[in-house]
Amino acid sequence: MATTTPTAPGPAASGPATGGPARGTVACCAPLTRRPLGADEAATLARTLKAIADPARLRLLSLVAAHEGGEACVCDLIEPLGLSQPTVSHHLKVLVEAGLLTRDKRGVWAYFRIVPEALDALAAVLATPTPPSRPSSRAC
Repeated sequence: MATTTPTAPGPAASGPATGGPARGTVACCAPLTRRPLGADEAATLARTLKAIADPARLRLLSLVAAHEGGEACVCDLIEPLGLSQPTVSHHLKVLVEAGLLTRDKRGVWAYFRIVPEALDALAAVLATPTPPSRPSSRAC
């Protein structure tokens, strides 16, 4: 069985059935401190970071994650952001394409959920390893 490395969210198209990423997350990077990133890994990670490098998108991630049941309708996100519905929908689309949110269409409304694995993978890429503890050099 092959060993997998941590994945970071990458560009993904919305799938027709679930509204989630059709291509899933893209295998990306070991933690930045473990080895230098290759050009493709850096490009994938940069796309994900660009998706969250907007205050409205960060707030959307937070609002969706904190919403009752871990899911929020686009109609619930417009007022807290103070942005128009088309603008909120655009930001949500960017987050879905980055693999950070899933989208589920119900009637005329779309509902969004965080993709925990995508956030965990992003956190793992940015994490620094904990150095091993050293034995005390003091004499008793």
